Amino acid sequence: MKNKIIGTILLFLALAGYFKLDSDVKSKEENQLKKELNEKNIYLSSGLAKQNLGDYEGAIEDYNKAIKLDPNFKIAYNNRGVMRNALGNFRDAKKDFDKTIKLDPNYETAYYNRGLAKINLGDSNGAIEDFNKAIELDPNFKWVYYDRGLLKAELGDFNGSIEDFNKAIGLDPDFKLAYNSRSLAKYYLGNYRGAIKDCDKAIELDPNYATAYCDRGLAKAKLGDFNGAIEDFNKTIELDPNHIGAYNNRGNAKNMLRNAREAIKDFDKAIALDPNYATAYFSRGAAKMNLGDFNGAIEDFNKAIELDPNSIDVYNYRGAAKRELGDYEGAIEDFNEAAKRGGF
Repeated sequence: MKNKIIGTILLFLALAGYFKLDSDVKSKEENQLKKELNEKNIYLSSGLAKQNLGDYEGAIEDYNKAIKLDPNFKIAYNNRGVMRNALGNFRDAKKDFDKTIKLDPNYETAYYNRGLAKINLGDSNGAIEDFNKAIELDPNFKWVYYDRGLLKAELGDFNGSIEDFNKAIGLDPDFKLAYNSRSLAKYYLGNYRGAIKDCDKAIELDPNYATAYCDRGLAKAKLGDFNGAIEDFNKTIELDPNHIGAYNNRGNAKNMLRNAREAIKDFDKAIALDPNYATAYFSRGAAKMNLGDFNGAIEDFNKAIELDPNSIDVYNYRGAAKRELGDYEGAIEDFNEAAKRGGF
């Protein structure tokens, strides 16, 4: 009997030891899981910090480590995709957003980011589909309306782009980028006064917004207010001395006021800032024509065509310069080329 009791006690102790061991294993597993969860979040936070400091490669390394600890960490995939997109690795960025969406089909930010990657990959229709989905999931996502508006404008749908900018402004009445972008859409629709009003609002929101002054200057020039345009281009250059477009635009306004010599100085500056800026060569060539320097004009037109062979206006102007020099065959060739490309 005694031996039987002892055996029972030993069996009980053994069972107790077994359950204790199982408890220890679970505790260790839980602790390990907590450790991994903590580590992955540490890597996520470190990646975000590096991202904000502009260290995109370092951020990617941290997101890689977070994903290694948790292969289903959707935020890490999304953030890594953003970094890859910023570094120009658009295909891998899209793969990251694909993975994020697979993990969470209702993650609106991933659709938005994938739309941006698709734009960079030349898939405009796919980008709009993703922006539409992001808006469906979050109708108050102002940046999606804004970027969809930019894409529509790029595709020539200026009315559609204005609708999107209107929506973005409705969500954020102080959204200066949306006002300025809407001004450009209105500009291309010929609504120059409306464009000026939007630029005025953008400048009211940010008096140091150089691009808004430049765009307002363009609209003023279209209305024949070249002096007002020059004032805006001057302000643009004051705020951003390396604003290439402002020098070119100011030069054009000066040329329209028959101040070709000063205009050429502006075009020279634009070309010095960007030797591959085809528009500035074309503009300088036009100014040289006004001074009677047709050979110099042709040299600039040649360079403009070398940089941008699809510019119809350059062929027309070069043809006119050749005609002034008596090169009628060359002039006809240029006029024919312009006509072949869709204009005269």
